[in-house]
Amino acid sequence: MPGRTWVIKVGSSLLTQNGRGLSLDFIGRLADDIAELKRSGIRVVLVSSGSVAEGMVRLGFQTRPESIHLLQAAAAVGQMGLIQAYESHFKRHRLITAQVLLTHADLRSRERYLNARSTLTSLLDLGVVPVVNENDTVVTDEIRLGDNDTLAGMVANLIEANTLVLLTDQEGLYSSDPRFGKADLIEEAFAGEARLDQVAGPGSKLGRGGMQTKISAARIAARSGAQTIITYGARDQVIRELAAGTLYGTLLKPDRAMLASRKQWLAGLPSRGRLQLDAGAAEVLRTRGRSLLPVGVRGADGSFTRGEVVSCIDESGFEVARGLVNYSAEETRLIMGRATSDIENILGFTNEEELIHRDNMVLSR
Repeated sequence: MPGRTWVIKVGSSLLTQNGRGLSLDFIGRLADDIAELKRSGIRVVLVSSGSVAEGMVRLGFQTRPESIHLLQAAAAVGQMGLIQAYESHFKRHRLITAQVLLTHADLRSRERYLNARSTLTSLLDLGVVPVVNENDTVVTDEIRLGDNDTLAGMVANLIEANTLVLLTDQEGLYSSDPRFGKADLIEEAFAGEARLDQVAGPGSKLGRGGMQTKISAARIAARSGAQTIITYGARDQVIRELAAGTLYGTLLKPDRAMLASRKQWLAGLPSRGRLQLDAGAAEVLRTRGRSLLPVGVRGADGSFTRGEVVSCIDESGFEVARGLVNYSAEETRLIMGRATSDIENILGFTNEEELIHRDNMVLSR
């Protein structure tokens, strides 16, 4: 499968030997496969379930608790063993790992969204393997993402991954529930096809996600142009074979290209403020596709925060572009008209060199 950045999600049923503690053998083989991917030049973010399931074993719980507080306690206990296992196995390949815990609020808030994006991309640039999980120790029912399939789809969208791989205990997505009669494996489809909703089944007793959440994750990832592969994770070297171009399972393709879908998403967001550009900055945005630097801004209207959408207005009052701003309105007013090298001296920190990065900007028609 082509693509330089992958998000790989692994479910509880694969990691925890059907509830009997962590499968260190599986984790070792997973680390081996990811190490091979990295040697081939593919950057990988691993989204891992298993903390609650491992915590249940350590605490002696026979069934998944109903209480959110007991679930949080199990997650806190289990996360220690889960991350320790990943750390030890990736260390065999001289790979550094990082634990990244996210919540629903982190990916819905524009400011936190950009912070999470910057952290993950920085880790990838440093050659680190980020291990991402929902922050089960602090979330409540009202704000939890609900499953790590959804989280994986959102992470793929966040970092603009090319490929999302969902490792599960099933061969892929079937035309009907294979537990109740003959069913055909769906080898390829578009993520947005309505027929997929009719064939999704419920999740296992350990995990929270079934095929429906995997379809939902594929649709989230498709917003940024990522393809999704749903495959049987216990197959030996399945990740390596996917990287070599051999497809096992179900391939769900994006309905649109990455650029088109991302730009459409940005264009549809409401503007929270306006940046008044000088003639040179307006021309650079229109004709060269460059990022917007503070030096080209003459004024800032509104009370926007980091990560919100702002309009870029030329000297005639026409909107040139709009995009996600890297600094708040107050910070923008302090650094506008100044060189990028002055940002840290003025603010005491630097979020990004650009006021709006070109990847987070769409030109107005």
